[in-house]
Amino acid sequence: MPALQRAPTRQYRTATADSARWEAFEPRDGDIVIATFAKCGTTWTQRIVDLLVHQDASPRPVGDMSPWLDARFFAPLEDDLATLAAQKHRRYIKSHLPFDALPVFDGVKYIHVARDGRDAFMSWHNHVMGFKPEWIARLIAISEEDPALTPMPRMKPPEDPHLFFQGWIATAEKDAANGPGNDVGFFDFETTYWRERHRENLLFVHYNDLKADLKGEMRRISEFLEIDTPDDVLDELAAAAGFDAMKKHGAALMPVLADAFDRGSERFLNKGVNGRWRDALTAEDLERYRAAAERKLSPSLAAWIERGRLLAGDPRTMAD
Repeated sequence: MPALQRAPTRQYRTATADSARWEAFEPRDGDIVIATFAKCGTTWTQRIVDLLVHQDASPRPVGDMSPWLDARFFAPLEDDLATLAAQKHRRYIKSHLPFDALPVFDGVKYIHVARDGRDAFMSWHNHVMGFKPEWIARLIAISEEDPALTPMPRMKPPEDPHLFFQGWIATAEKDAANGPGNDVGFFDFETTYWRERHRENLLFVHYNDLKADLKGEMRRISEFLEIDTPDDVLDELAAAAGFDAMKKHGAALMPVLADAFDRGSERFLNKGVNGRWRDALTAEDLERYRAAAERKLSPSLAAWIERGRLLAGDPRTMAD
């Protein structure tokens, strides 16, 4: 069994996620953890890793193949652990935890995917607006039943992205605090990964680079995972990982989304493009984002988040 390299230093518990669910996790050599901030390419990367592990382009249900272990509103912890214990293939597990809330094991590979925060925000707005009322009620119930949390508001989120952004950026501007009920905003979340970017078992991937050179990034991920993927097979797998292919097979890849979202996977796999924030946010909104990024991020991390590895450089070799 892999040995613990670094124990978690942050306790993280919100209505959606609980880092304590990882305490009962029993790692295997070769396990893969795909860890991201919300709406930064998580499902896309889960599908990519699924294709590489199986070397087969068939659609498989992402949630069944790659459980989101820290999630509080899907399966009970016992069910997720049983699913992982029963899996015979190389396992790949989803997380939305800050890196300092995750246990780090040798023999386990970690893939962190980043995206420009403004693009992540726009995708998150679409995500939240698509929730069915019963799923919103489930999250509210979790927040009300957990004494460490502030109950979630029962009002519907604003449809105007500019208005919705005010809450998102306010969380991002706050100083991160430890313990239950303390959310970690976008900039502080990314910093938890950046601080440990020199770990050999941690790979940084960027949404922009996946858009610019999907096959090349899949080759890079395959090599990091020590999977020998022949070039002709990689062509087929990259085609299956494209946005249009995932949208086409959305119901098979994410059947649970029919219960969670209006229009199911069609809503979840929305547009897959960047830059929509330019038409949605005001000059004042963008200045708040810029000022928070300047205060909270190092210059190299800010460049990486905005532009990705292909334009900004490899995080392992960047100075700060």
